[in-house]
Amino acid sequence: MFMTTKQAADKWGLSDRRVRVLCGEGRISGAIREGRGWIIPADAVKPADGRFKSSESLLNMIDRKKAELDTCRPLTEGEVARLMEEFTVEFTYNSNAIEGNTLTLRETDMVLRGLTVDQKPLRDHMEAVGHKEAFDFVLEMVRNRMQLTEQNIQQIHYLVLADKREDRGVYRRVPVRIMGSLHEPAKPYLIQPKMEQLMANYRDSIEHVVTKLARFHLEFESIHPFIDGNGRTGRLLVNLELMKAGYPPIDIKFTDRASYYSAFDEYHVKRNLSAMEKLLARYIIERLDYYLGMLKE
Repeated sequence: MFMTTKQAADKWGLSDRRVRVLCGEGRISGAIREGRGWIIPADAVKPADGRFKSSESLLNMIDRKKAELDTCRPLTEGEVARLMEEFTVEFTYNSNAIEGNTLTLRETDMVLRGLTVDQKPLRDHMEAVGHKEAFDFVLEMVRNRMQLTEQNIQQIHYLVLADKREDRGVYRRVPVRIMGSLHEPAKPYLIQPKMEQLMANYRDSIEHVVTKLARFHLEFESIHPFIDGNGRTGRLLVNLELMKAGYPPIDIKFTDRASYYSAFDEYHVKRNLSAMEKLLARYIIERLDYYLGMLKE
C-alpha cells in the first residue's frame, strides 16, 4: 500500500513540499515517482532531518539511537531478512549509479533476479551482479567477525570488478587522474606503503566510529589503490565496519552524489573532515530510525 506526499506530510508533521524534496533526494526508502508526483510506501519511516550544524550533536544523536536499537537485540532471522530485503538492491543501484552505471533501480532488481535488460550494456549487468556478490561477502565477513585487512579489501574489490578480470583485486601499476577532482591519487609505487599506513592508522584510531570511517573513506579514495572500482569498494568497506560495530548499513544515494563529491574536495583542499562526517552521520541516523520504526511496529 502507498500514500501520497500530502498524506505523508500530514502523518509526519512536514509540508508537502518538504516531503517531495525528500523524495527527490532519495531519502524516503521505496518512494516511486508517478507522473509529476510521488507515491510512498504506507509503512515508510519519516527521514531524520539532515539540516544539522554540529557534528557533535549528530554523533550524540547516533549514540542515543544506537543504544535504543541495542535494546531490541538480538534480532530474529526473519527480522534481519526484512530489514535487508530492499536494501541490497537499492545499495547496489545507488553505488553503481554514482560511478556511471545506467541501470535503473527496477532494472537492477531484475538483473539481480537473473534477468537480462534489453539495450543495456553487458558491463552494467556484470557490475550489478559483482556488487551484489561483494556485499554478500561483506555480510559473511560481518557474521564471522573478520578483521579488516588489505587481503580482505582486495577480495572485496575482486568481486566488485566483475568486468575487468585482469585488474581484479590487484593494486594498479599506472598513474591515474580523477576527472573533475582537485586531488591527484597516489603514484603506483606509493600505494602499498600508503595502504599499510592507512590500515595502521585505522586500527589505532580511538575516534568515534563515524569520524573514524569518514577519515578512512576519504583517505582510501585519495590513495585510489585500484585501476577501477575504488568508489564501490570504499562504500562497501564503510558498511562492513559499520555493521561490525552494530550499526545498520547505509546507502549513499545517487541523488546525493554532488554533496558526496563535494565532501572529498573539502577534505583535499581544506583538510575539512566534517562534510563527509556529517554526510555519513545523516545516513546512519536515517537507517537507525528506519530499523527502530520497523521493530516497533
